[in-house]
Amino acid sequence: MSRGGFEEIIALHHGPSGLRGFLALHDTSAGAAYGGIRRWQYQDERRALLDCMRLARSMTHKCALAGIEAGGAKLVLIDHAGLDLPAAYRHIGQVVERCAGRFYTGPDVGTGPEELGWVAEGTGNVTDPGPEGPGDLAEATSAGVFAGMEAALRHLDGEEDWSRRRVVIQGLGAVGGRLAQRLRERGASVVAAEIESDRALQLAAELELELAEPGSELDQRCDIFSPCAMGGVVHDVTLKRMQCRIVAGGANNILARPVHGDRLHEQGVLYLPDVVINAGALIRGAGFHMDSTMASVPEIEKRIADTSARILALSEAESSPPMRVAEAEAERLLEERRGWVRS
Repeated sequence: MSRGGFEEIIALHHGPSGLRGFLALHDTSAGAAYGGIRRWQYQDERRALLDCMRLARSMTHKCALAGIEAGGAKLVLIDHAGLDLPAAYRHIGQVVERCAGRFYTGPDVGTGPEELGWVAEGTGNVTDPGPEGPGDLAEATSAGVFAGMEAALRHLDGEEDWSRRRVVIQGLGAVGGRLAQRLRERGASVVAAEIESDRALQLAAELELELAEPGSELDQRCDIFSPCAMGGVVHDVTLKRMQCRIVAGGANNILARPVHGDRLHEQGVLYLPDVVINAGALIRGAGFHMDSTMASVPEIEKRIADTSARILALSEAESSPPMRVAEAEAERLLEERRGWVRS
């Protein structure tokens, strides 16, 4: 906690539902902390806690880079046989409510509209999945990822020219599916890998996608590789297989470790950090909770495109990997903000 600058970590246990998990509040120096609820079958509690902490810290950096006066948090729920989902999420609603406005939560892997509805029974500090909420958050995320891709192509080639681009998407969930649709509308060739075969076949037919067997997508030669499922996909083994020019995706924590961002840079692959380009849902959700506004797709795209261009320009000027530049810039902005709060 000390090394990462965490304010508070809460271990969660609820016997009646079988809930086990963690809530990490990383930074509330400028306002409430924002972070979704991730439900996943972690191998053990240690891995769940480390994932929770890493995701929460990334959310703080995401807020700083997006210009949002808020901080980062994350709640992870350890999925297992026998977990009573309605009861577990209702208990989480009570946990969120006890934070008394310090923590606002929303969707993440394993947590969608139904689960958020259960949370909302106990607190108003959650993304409302209904018509009274902030709208389609997956749409907002995919819009930001698309804007980041365009910024990366302009940085490398001076133009997007989608008609001659080949993009590989890992995961056709809510974000990946919308991203595939946007790319196809612009004329890009899209290869996709999705573990849910029915969904893969449906979207492939609707959008004229080329499907790759899950696990083989990293071997595809392409302009852009876009991880839109789980994080940690860039590691020692996958680095040797990648045949792309750009890595830009909607997943959180795409790099297994920061050093893998350095190695991508050494290999001549441009990695546009996920804390920069997948902030669309945060921009829309935080704006809704803070001042009852809902950022439009064009506004989200402009904000993320501008931030992406700035990070890439700094990276080039400093001959430093974009991931390192983004982290340093986020820390600089946080120190400025904390100094203002102290004064």
